[in-house]
Amino acid sequence: MDKFLGIELGSTRIKSVLVGEDFKPVATGAFEWENKFENGFWTYGLDEMWEGVRASVASLELSDVRGVGVSAMMHGYLAFDKAGELLTPFRTWRNTTTEKAATELTKRFDFNVPQRWSIAHLYQAILNGETHVCDIDYMTTLAGYVHWKLTGEKVLGVGDASGMFPLENGGYNMRMADDFYKETGVRVTEVFPRILNAGDDAGRLTEEGAKLLGLPSRLAGTPLCPPEGDAGTGMVATNAIAPRTGNISAGTSVFAMIVLENDLKNVYTEIDMVTTPTGKPVAMVHCNNCTSDLDAWVRVFGESLSCFGVDVSKSELYEKLYSMAVSDGADSDCGGLLAYNFFSGEPIVGLDEGRPLFVRSLGADFTLSNFMRTLLFSSMATLRIGMEILWEENVSLEKIQGHGGLFKTPGVAQRLMAAALGTPVDVMETAGEGGAWGMALLAAYKNAGGGITLDKFLSERVFANAGGDNLSKAEKSDMDGFEKFLKNYRRGLAVQKSAVENV
Repeated sequence: MDKFLGIELGSTRIKSVLVGEDFKPVATGAFEWENKFENGFWTYGLDEMWEGVRASVASLELSDVRGVGVSAMMHGYLAFDKAGELLTPFRTWRNTTTEKAATELTKRFDFNVPQRWSIAHLYQAILNGETHVCDIDYMTTLAGYVHWKLTGEKVLGVGDASGMFPLENGGYNMRMADDFYKETGVRVTEVFPRILNAGDDAGRLTEEGAKLLGLPSRLAGTPLCPPEGDAGTGMVATNAIAPRTGNISAGTSVFAMIVLENDLKNVYTEIDMVTTPTGKPVAMVHCNNCTSDLDAWVRVFGESLSCFGVDVSKSELYEKLYSMAVSDGADSDCGGLLAYNFFSGEPIVGLDEGRPLFVRSLGADFTLSNFMRTLLFSSMATLRIGMEILWEENVSLEKIQGHGGLFKTPGVAQRLMAAALGTPVDVMETAGEGGAWGMALLAAYKNAGGGITLDKFLSERVFANAGGDNLSKAEKSDMDGFEKFLKNYRRGLAVQKSAVENV
């Protein structure tokens, strides 16, 4: 049986998924890791990254594979010299240290360049006068780096590349690239990866690459598909790569990807313009913060139970606490409670830094049900604020697919997200497998050998008989409750900003 391996380096887990000929997962492996805040930057150690990749792959007990694909968190800053040595520790998408660069590039290009994008990190390093810049020979994303080390190929999937630098007709925008060269002396076309589309040849696993994965050398020669970002694999995993489709990925960060029929009329700093793995335009609403604060509170509840000798599994704890948010005891508007989940800055609401915060008025109804509903609503609020811009542009959807950790508990986050966006939310049975599964599908698509578009490959071969959780439509009481919550949330942002200044 042909098998295909997808690896995704997420913000809290490195996950590997092996799929068979029916495209269903036959084995999974995972390694938990966390970013660290060191010397003013959010970062991950690359040695720990390789340890995690090998650990996640090892649990699959892999003996044979027909194709491999690597995905990872998009954006960020990985710069190397001619010897292939890392010039500065990996700066992740989570950093909000590039405001000046992002603002100047957005104005210069007349195109939104978010703080997370690789070009913003590079330009900020130039503005800062960082001495390593003159030694840069190659820059890439995390997925591009892993792929390079596995194959020797300096390439990147078009979706991931669209989070490094603005694209045009499937390549780097040459007007903007020339303008950047005149300003800085850096040619992005020389130091950035070569761009590929889904299905293109992206090289083969070398013996050294097999060793890095902990695989036998006989697997050297296995083909790899173009490396992609987590946004692209999320689109694939939810079959949302055609116009008027969309998906929400909700984990440490939360972002919505809406495939457009037409370009947006205006430039918005809240909206990223990226692409699908086949180069179609996508409006991306990205928020840096989603489940980190929620997860922290769940851990505290778990510790409190342990104090009484009660042993509850992690999945049971999440399921029970999440269900409280939609129980009869929960007020639709959270009873006047407020929470802000900002572990890091959140540009959509004008924050360069974050301070997780919970606040309530004296008259608020402080119950566990309202508390959990508040935490869940707070994880969705900034996404809703960003989505309002697309509504003003008359971007419409019939429904949106949800995937990622937030949606693992059936029906809860799905129902509340539908209320927050006023749009039905569907969650497939494979939602928990996430981007690693989507990457395995891209590896299988590469093996298909052409003759079929990715849209048709997914619709006709992968998702033709896909089962799903029941579609959650937006309920009026939930929608009305969220509107009241959001009104209070907007007012309370002044408290959050004061916390950043004073705590």
